[in-house]
Amino acid sequence: MFAFGSPEHQRTCLWSAENRGATKSPHSAPMTAMFQSFFSSAGCDSFGATKSASAISQLASSYKQLIVDDGCLDTKSEPGFNAAAVFMGSIAEAAKALGLEAADRSYRSNFTINYRALFPDQSRNYRVDILEASLEQNSVIWVNGDKFEFSSDAMRRAETLKKCWTNLGVLLASWSNSSSERAGLRSHLLALDSAWAAFENKYISELIDIEAQPRKLILTAIEHEQKLKDLETRHGRQKVISLPEYMDTQRKLVRSIAHLNSVANFRRKGRDDLTVEILWDAMRTIQRCEAAEKNGDSTDLLSAARSLSGDVVDAFLAMRKYLRETSKCLERVDPHLCNNVGLVGRLVDWEECWEVGRNYVQNEMFLNGICDLVAEIRLAQRITPGLKSMCEDCDVELFMVLPRILWLRGLAKPAAHLHVFRSLLPHRFTVIQESGNASEQWPCDSELQALIEQFRSVYALLMSNWRSAGRDSDRSAWEVLIKRVVLGVEGAAREDTYGSLSPSVRSQAEHAVESFMNKMEGWSMEIQRHNAEDWNQFMSIIIQCLSGSSKGAKETSFQV
Repeated sequence: MFAFGSPEHQRTCLWSAENRGATKSPHSAPMTAMFQSFFSSAGCDSFGATKSASAISQLASSYKQLIVDDGCLDTKSEPGFNAAAVFMGSIAEAAKALGLEAADRSYRSNFTINYRALFPDQSRNYRVDILEASLEQNSVIWVNGDKFEFSSDAMRRAETLKKCWTNLGVLLASWSNSSSERAGLRSHLLALDSAWAAFENKYISELIDIEAQPRKLILTAIEHEQKLKDLETRHGRQKVISLPEYMDTQRKLVRSIAHLNSVANFRRKGRDDLTVEILWDAMRTIQRCEAAEKNGDSTDLLSAARSLSGDVVDAFLAMRKYLRETSKCLERVDPHLCNNVGLVGRLVDWEECWEVGRNYVQNEMFLNGICDLVAEIRLAQRITPGLKSMCEDCDVELFMVLPRILWLRGLAKPAAHLHVFRSLLPHRFTVIQESGNASEQWPCDSELQALIEQFRSVYALLMSNWRSAGRDSDRSAWEVLIKRVVLGVEGAAREDTYGSLSPSVRSQAEHAVESFMNKMEGWSMEIQRHNAEDWNQFMSIIIQCLSGSSKGAKETSFQV
């Protein structure tokens, strides 16, 4: 249950400033004894019943157990809360023992199911949170970053209840067993109960209205999802995709999801700028992959594009499934949307997959670079089986090897990887190229250009070893470099790497390769450290594509 209040807990004032000294009354210590003495006296008809005497005695005793700090009632600590709960239970028991009629609470039948669980019948059922709300009297409440204000009527009722509570406290604190005080106890209990019911009615009713506002965000998304489902049923999944009404509804649903994400997704960035075009581009990419596979194109080259695009679609479908399940139990949705574990989990997956979709799937040149890199790593796994084991086990050495392979591939195929490197090392590129035909020459600074020239020199030297042997010199030279970055040069690895070179070339080539590798190591560290977040995301994508796993298709049991 909400309470009037700011995010910081406050102490609740039990007595007004002029009555704070009442807690130090010399009469408070023997109060219980006086009650017992009074109720043991013969001839006291109104308070003479044993049950009434016991209830009033308990009321006095529990009142003394309240924890007060500087005139303020403590309900925030566990001992303070428990003491207040016991005292309010004693109030209800005393009123019942005295035969006092409870105020009408038929309004509770209009509460939502959640609040009817807290107030199941028309008994007094005094709760500490209602007391806190009336005494603190903060008129503003924040839900999902939005400000809501309670009505002036609710505040007036809170003030009335606070006065009744204070009056009862003053009476009990200064009890002297006079006839006027005995009569006053009845009137104070009646007044407190009437004010309590009036405030509870208004307070809970306004809370219900406030809580309905966040649920409207969920309800709007549910309505769009239901319309999508109806259109799919009516027209079929294949035909419906191109219908303007269907596409417009998809756009509205994605906007609703993005709004929910900005409000509820506290575990990630809470982005609201991920648009439906990400979904449409992912679907078109999947269609192109399927068509290419039918034409016999390499599945290795297409696997990365299919994996990343599939995650976008799967995350969207998982979000739709969540909305369908939630439509059956809307009353279980916590108005503070970030408290709904299932919703947050789905939004985390959705944002992660769609962020990748925006950064990589929608950028065709970038996506092509990723596909080429993944395909080349798969080929390298066949050349050096140890690399496959590293990938399967996510060995720590893998994270040293992969940036080296990326550099080798980028230097060997600069046009295919220009967008990848420009994204990871933007400060190294001096000219932005937007033409569709990527150049084999990177527009980069002098230091990077020097590395490129050194690579070309080393590559040409290695290729010269096989030009007269009738072998594919380009692929053979590439295998030497791949073995070097994966295996290193320790022990037998050196012979495995350089053993295929002829004696006339080996010494010079080995020296040139080692010099280049030492130089490239610094660049491998730079690409990892320049923007660690972007690099980690990029590596996560590469490893995911290599493993064939999917982030958007997680099957979990439903949670709101």
